[in-house]
Amino acid sequence: INVSVFPPSNACIGRYILNMQITSCGHTYQRCLGDFYVLFNPWCADDPVYMDSQAHREEYVLNEHGLLYEGVHKHITSRPWHYGQFEDGILDICLKILDMGASYHHGSDRDHCWRNDPVHVSMVVNHMICSHTTNSIIKIPENNDYLKGTKPFSWNGSVPILQQWYNGRCRPVRYGYCGSLASVMCTVMRCLGIPSRVVTNYCFPCSIENPLGINEIFDCTGRNLCGKDKLWRYHCWNESWMARRDLNQCCGDWQCLDPTPLETGRGSACSGPTWVRSIREGELDLDYDGHHMFSRVNSNYVGWLSQNNAKRTKLFCDAWPCGQHLITKSVGSEQFEDITGAYKYELGSVKNKEAYYRAYRRIHPGYCNASNCHIERELSSLKNPFLSDSGINMRLKMANCPMYGEDVQLHWLLENLRNENKTLKFNLCAQIITYSGYPMDQFWKDSVNVTLGPREVKKIPLCISYSQYGPYLCDHNIMKVVVVSDPECGEVLMVSRDIVINRPPVIVKLLSQPRLKVPCTAEISFCNPLQEDMKNCVMTLEGCGLFKEPMTIDLGTLASNQQARTIVEFTPYRLGSHRLLANLGCHKF
Repeated sequence: INVSVFPPSNACIGRYILNMQITSCGHTYQRCLGDFYVLFNPWCADDPVYMDSQAHREEYVLNEHGLLYEGVHKHITSRPWHYGQFEDGILDICLKILDMGASYHHGSDRDHCWRNDPVHVSMVVNHMICSHTTNSIIKIPENNDYLKGTKPFSWNGSVPILQQWYNGRCRPVRYGYCGSLASVMCTVMRCLGIPSRVVTNYCFPCSIENPLGINEIFDCTGRNLCGKDKLWRYHCWNESWMARRDLNQCCGDWQCLDPTPLETGRGSACSGPTWVRSIREGELDLDYDGHHMFSRVNSNYVGWLSQNNAKRTKLFCDAWPCGQHLITKSVGSEQFEDITGAYKYELGSVKNKEAYYRAYRRIHPGYCNASNCHIERELSSLKNPFLSDSGINMRLKMANCPMYGEDVQLHWLLENLRNENKTLKFNLCAQIITYSGYPMDQFWKDSVNVTLGPREVKKIPLCISYSQYGPYLCDHNIMKVVVVSDPECGEVLMVSRDIVINRPPVIVKLLSQPRLKVPCTAEISFCNPLQEDMKNCVMTLEGCGLFKEPMTIDLGTLASNQQARTIVEFTPYRLGSHRLLANLGCHKF
């Protein structure tokens, strides 16, 4: 007997048991034929997650390999990530996540009725990633202290995180960061049949008090002081594709889901799902957490100079940085796709202003009936009128793309816009900045007197040696260089630049052609580029379909310029396109 089961498009996802009842000669027998799983189906036109492009389905549902984009908006870096949604046991772990988070928004899960709605399923998964009080999947380290767990940037994929959570009685895995949180959520959503992707937003504002403004404070040397607001250099979240029946959508579209708990003024919470188009249009009453998502791509960035912890002078007020570059992996390509236009109209355009006014009225109740002109006057009053009248143009330009062990070379460009001499004293400094905008050690500072003739353009070379920044860099490979005029000169000028220090590459070379269930070898090589020993070196290897679990190789101490080569053997156990990832950790990073 061949039995075919055709579940309806509104069936609840989950594991089902198929029983057969046989009645013969007055006797009834029960026979269990087995179990099967029902998932969302993006190939089915009646399913709320239907996606009509085969290329998009292959990328956002079937692809087990992805890229995480990091760095800063002027220097984008990427690293591969294994989603591994088809690895053994991952589907059962994903359903366990739904079981553990069933009480979220629902109180009781006895009828499972919400499991046919991708909106509610995505909310449960979003909450379970990091916001559940006791059973969240990943924990974020407090105050960048992760000595009692795994370094957040050392993970290569979602599978070890999910397995550790499941095998550890559903206790949070220590530790992760926004990129690993969004990637694990992407794995769970793809496993359940919901098309998903990870998005990176560069210059991400995190403000507790003012939803549409972020303040950073600097002292007279240019050092970034630790205030309440933070400007994250980048932030990752998840987008999932679904038709929102609660918004009367007849076809699918991207919905924004941010599993990273962020301070909102009413406590810490994750965000979404939020219709991406509603963010662009400023329709904040339409959806979950719309005002939070709008502010994260439309805030003003204000810099202040603090003098003697009392007087503060506004350095700049800029609407450009926040949310001006949002990217994700392109379909069928290793390049990134710029999706900024999906979140906001071009800065300064009529549609951009209309959306901003619309959102401003909803975020600030006192302006609910205000005219566009009234709001524009209010925004104009926030800007410092002296910024454009200083008569000097400045910028910092990179002269090299530094790697660990190399000096940082910059050009400081100054231009006198006036027909008169200018003599100013400038303070220069550099300090480490975490990806989440937390200022750390100031390791370099200097003072320079500059004289500019009428309309003169001057280029001043700056050099920060590895011996100066190396002892402070650690896991955070971002530094901030600031040039600020001395307040005693009368004019307050400032220019800054975020700099990414690239990590040395790990080279993977296959020594034989991979074949299913046939041993294969690869050579992993790495060279220590530093003028010092690299201690506690550990190589971690991972690959979906190649390793059942990550392989770690202890390399010990590598001397300066020492080349390390390791031959590893593995046996591919699953057909498909596989990628071998190698990650090196040491006392430096």
